[in-house]
Amino acid sequence: MALETTLILCKPDAVSRALVGEIISRIERRGYVITAMKLMQLSGDKAREHYAEHKDKPFFGDLVNFITSGALVAMAVEGEGAIDGMRQIIGATNPLSAAPGSIRGDLAQTIGMNLVHGSDGKASADRELKIFFEAGDFVSRKHDLAKWLAD
Repeated sequence: MALETTLILCKPDAVSRALVGEIISRIERRGYVITAMKLMQLSGDKAREHYAEHKDKPFFGDLVNFITSGALVAMAVEGEGAIDGMRQIIGATNPLSAAPGSIRGDLAQTIGMNLVHGSDGKASADRELKIFFEAGDFVSRKHDLAKWLAD
């Protein structure tokens, strides 16, 4: 499997329900590394850019309104097969269809308030990471103790 970096967002409902720590714990327990993280309030322009592929769908306005309704936490998550692995941890978009043990299966309430976003592929991850982060926002994996001791 290839080393990948994906975008994970803890949406405003995750922040307001104080579930960010739980979500981070699940990411780290799986063995992934958070290489960038920001607590932020997303602007309407950035939200429209993020959801651009949905701009012609009837729910586009609801997506933009919700993601800009409060603080969110944006994370760059790195690891072997991180894109598909994180989507497995997140669970299906509809919490009623999400597997038990997944974030959405265990914690989400509705399809519109499903706590997290994860990039759905390499092209999406590359595009989305650039919306939320600049090159200087990323830290190296030097915090990995074995690698740090070897340097």
